[in-house]
Amino acid sequence: MIPSRPENFSAEPDSRAASTGPAATDATLSEALMTIRKRKYVILAAALLGMIYGFYKGSTQPHLFESYGDIEIRSGSSDQYRIAGSTGSGGNRLPTEVAILKSDTLLLTVAEDLDLANNQDFLGMIQRPPHVNIEDPNVRQATIGRMQAIVSVANIPKTDIIRISCSTFNAKLSADIINKLIDAYIKRSFTSRVSSTQRASGWLTSQLDELKHQVETSQNQVIDLQKRIGVLSIDPTHNQISSSLEELTTAAGTAQIARILAESRYRVLSGMDPNSLDQTVANTTNNVAATQLATLRSQRETDMANYAKLTAPGNLGPNHPQVKAAHAQIEELDKAIKQEQDRVLAQAKQTFIAAQANEQQTRAALEDQKSEAYKLRDDLVQYTLLQRDFESNRTLYEGLLEKLQTARVQAGLDSTEIDIIDQAVPPAQPSLKSKSSIMMLNTIIGIVLGAILGFILESLDTNLHSVAEIEAVSGLHSLALIPRARRTGIDTSNLSVIQRNLATLSSPKSQFTEAFRGLRTSLLLSTAGKLPKVILLTSATPSEGKTTVSTNLACVFAQRDVRVLLIDADLRRPTVHHRLGLNGKVGLTSVLTGSHTLEQAIQNVPEMPSLDILVSGPVPPFPTEMLSSETMAELLEKCRGIYTHILIDSPPLLSVTDGIILGRDADAVVLIVRHGKSNKHTIRRARDLLLRAGVHITGIALNAIDLNSPEYYGYYGYSGYSGYGSAGMDAAGWESQSGKSTGKGQK
Repeated sequence: MIPSRPENFSAEPDSRAASTGPAATDATLSEALMTIRKRKYVILAAALLGMIYGFYKGSTQPHLFESYGDIEIRSGSSDQYRIAGSTGSGGNRLPTEVAILKSDTLLLTVAEDLDLANNQDFLGMIQRPPHVNIEDPNVRQATIGRMQAIVSVANIPKTDIIRISCSTFNAKLSADIINKLIDAYIKRSFTSRVSSTQRASGWLTSQLDELKHQVETSQNQVIDLQKRIGVLSIDPTHNQISSSLEELTTAAGTAQIARILAESRYRVLSGMDPNSLDQTVANTTNNVAATQLATLRSQRETDMANYAKLTAPGNLGPNHPQVKAAHAQIEELDKAIKQEQDRVLAQAKQTFIAAQANEQQTRAALEDQKSEAYKLRDDLVQYTLLQRDFESNRTLYEGLLEKLQTARVQAGLDSTEIDIIDQAVPPAQPSLKSKSSIMMLNTIIGIVLGAILGFILESLDTNLHSVAEIEAVSGLHSLALIPRARRTGIDTSNLSVIQRNLATLSSPKSQFTEAFRGLRTSLLLSTAGKLPKVILLTSATPSEGKTTVSTNLACVFAQRDVRVLLIDADLRRPTVHHRLGLNGKVGLTSVLTGSHTLEQAIQNVPEMPSLDILVSGPVPPFPTEMLSSETMAELLEKCRGIYTHILIDSPPLLSVTDGIILGRDADAVVLIVRHGKSNKHTIRRARDLLLRAGVHITGIALNAIDLNSPEYYGYYGYSGYSGYGSAGMDAAGWESQSGKSTGKGQK
C-alpha cells in the first residue's frame, strides 16, 4: 500500500498553528516586517503616487471663500421663571438644534430665497448655467445635497454656541447663505413654538370642555342622589335615614323597657291581696293613687273606730240614725276603696296594653327603617362611585387647566432663547490648505494603501520565498540553504572549465561552498546507522538548479577523500558534460545498451581525482524504459560496491516519471526548490508523486536564495561581513608562533 502522506506532515503545521503567546506574536510581527521589506518597492511607489497626487491636488485646489457665523442657544436664561415640573430637552438640546440647522427644510428655504439653483458661484460654474426650477425633484435634491456639502454646523465644545460655516466660490454668497440660514432658523423657532402652543392649547381646550361637561354631569348626579337618599352634607354618613334609624332604635329600646315595667306592675297588682294594694302602689311611681288609697283607708279606719264606739254596749243601738249613718259611711268608703282598687288595677292594665302597643309600633317602624337603611346602603355605594368619578374628573380637569396655563407661559419664556453672536461677513481672502500638509496627508495615505496592497499581493503570491513557507507547505525538513553564486573579481582566464563552472572549486571559502558543505553534513546525518550510498537530486519543474547542485555537491563529497560517482540520469536534456567540459558521446545510455562497459564510460576530472563522472551519453528514444530496466538496477548495485557515494542528477518530477523510478532505488532523495520560482502547488504535487510511489524524501534544499532578501538576512552574514569567516587564511597562518621562534633559535 503506497502511503499518501507522512505522519510528521500534519503534525508540524498543527504545532505551529497551536503555538501562542509572546513567541507567536513576535513571529507575526517579524513576518509583517519581512513582508514590508519584501514589498518595499510597492509601498514606495504608492507613497510616490500619493505625493504626486497631493502636489497636484494642492496646486489645483479651488479658491473657496469660507465665512462663518455664531449663534447662542441660551439653555438657562429663562430657567428661573420656568414652572416647576416643566421639562425640556436638557443635554440633547444643542445636538437637536444642530440637526435642525442642517435639516433639508431650512436648507431648501435658503436655496429658494437666494435662488441658488441658478447661481453659478454656488454651482462652481464659469459660465452662467441654464435656468432651472427648484421645484423639480432632481434639481431640489441636487441643490440640497450641495448645500449639505458646503454648509457645516457644529457646537463649540463646553459652550452653548453653535458655529455655522459655509464655503463657496464667492465671498458675499458664503456670508449671505449663513445669514439667511440663521434668519430662517430663528423664524422657524418662533413659528414652531407658536404653532405647537396653538396645537397644544386647542387640544387642551377641547379636552377641558369635554371634561368640564363630565364634571358638571357627575356633580349633578351626586347632588340628585344626595337629595334622594337624604344626605344633608358632603359626608354621606350624615343623612335623615341614618338619624331616624338611630332614634327608632333608641325608642324601641325605651318602649320595650316601658312595656316590661308596665307588664310586671300589672301582673303584680292583679295577683296580690287587695288590702296590700296601697302599699304596692306606694312603691311604684304612681304616688297619687297610693296617697288616695291611703286616705280612704285612713278615713275608713277612723269611721270604723267611730262606729265601734257608737255601737259599743251602753251606747247607741244599731238602729240609731247616727249608727246607721256611720255604717252607711263605712260602706261608702268600702265602695270607694273597692272602686279605687279596681281603678288602679285597670289603670295598670291599660298602661301595660299601651306600652305593649307602643313597643309593637316602635319595632314595626324600626323594621321599616331598617329596610330603608338597606336600600340606603346600595344607594351609598352608587353615591361613592359617583363621588369618585366626580373627584377624578375634577382632578383631571384641574391638571389640564394647569397644563394649559403652563404651556401659555412656557411659550413666552422659550421665545427669547436664540441670540446672534456674530453675523457672517464676507471673507477677504480665500481659504487655501497648505500644499505641504496636503502632500504629507496624501503621502501617508499612499503609504498605508501601499502597505495594504503589499500584504494583499503577499497573500495572493503562491511562490515560496522562505524556509518556513516551504516546510509548512511540503511538510519536509530543510537540509540546506544554497545562496546565489556570485561572480568574483578573480581572473578566470587561467582556470579550467570545471573550475569556472564549479564555485566550490574556484571559491572554496565562499558562502556558496559553505552551503554545500552544510548540505553534505545534513545528508550524512539523515540516515541512522549507515551513510547514504545512492543520493538522488530532483526538482518539481525544470530550471531549478539540479545540475548546479549535483555537480557542486559531488565535488564537496569528493573532498572527503572518498570515491564519489556523479551520474547524469537526465537522458532528455543532459547538461553535466557541458558544465564539466567532458565528452558526452559515451555515457549512461552506452552502458545500459551494452555498447560500453562502466569502466569505459567513466570519465575523470584532474581537479578532483576521487570524483568519477558518468554522463548521460547519446539521447535514447525511450529514456523511461531504460531507467526502469533491470540493467539500470544492476548498474546501481555494482556501483554501490565500488563507490562510497553515488549522486544522481534526474529530470524534473512534474515533466517525466524518471525521477520517481530512480527514487525507489535511492537511499536519500533531495528535492531542489529554487527561490522565487517554485510555488505551493508544484511543491505539493511533486511531494505527493514521490510519496505515492513509496519514495522516502530526505528533505528539501532551497537553491539560489538572495542573502539580501529580508527572509534570509543574517543566515550567512557572519562569514562575509562580520570578519568571523575563514577568508584570507592560508597554510602559513596555521603555523604556530612558537614553532617559528623555535626555528629561528635553532638557526
